Amino acid sequence: MKFLTFTDLHEDRKRLQELVARASKSDIDFVICAGDLSTFGRGLEVVLKAFNNLGKKFYVLPGNHEEHLEMEDILKDYPHCVFLHHQAIKIEDYIFLGYGGGGFAQEDAVFRKISRGWYGKYNGKKLVFVTHMPPFGNKTDLLHHKHVGSKDYRKFIERIKPKLVICGHLHETVGEVDKIATAKVVNPGWNGMVIELK
Repeated sequence: MKFLTFTDLHEDRKRLQELVARASKSDIDFVICAGDLSTFGRGLEVVLKAFNNLGKKFYVLPGNHEEHLEMEDILKDYPHCVFLHHQAIKIEDYIFLGYGGGGFAQEDAVFRKISRGWYGKYNGKKLVFVTHMPPFGNKTDLLHHKHVGSKDYRKFIERIKPKLVICGHLHETVGEVDKIATAKVVNPGWNGMVIELK
């Protein structure tokens, strides 16, 4: 499978056009957005409409700019847009686990509860973990020489060993690629990355 992933678009119309153009190519099976597609909600429906009109699945979770919105309800008007937040969705041989929102809290009791359930159901499966905030202690969470990512995400990654982690939030680390245990960790940013999984 081959997909386009991006984050932190913040309603940028020019980059939106570029992402939609790339996503429309025949080699792209679906699109994943790891949050902050709007600016505190402004421009959200423009982005959703553009990707919905492609006719390909657009998996999206809220960033901190969409946390205050009822995104799951909003997405009901866009049949090709799928809410990934707090969800485990099977795509071919992989399970995609989604957890959005968050600012700079390094611990999250809600996530710990959800992740325990995921571990019980999906440990040993082929996994992709999609978050808005980056996990702690790698190139994607390094801000002014300090690691600011989620320690809970990192513990989960070390335990469940996904093949890939997609995150965003920090504009300073856009394009960074690193590893945690066996997992490749990427911040695709607003330009996006094309990823192929076998």
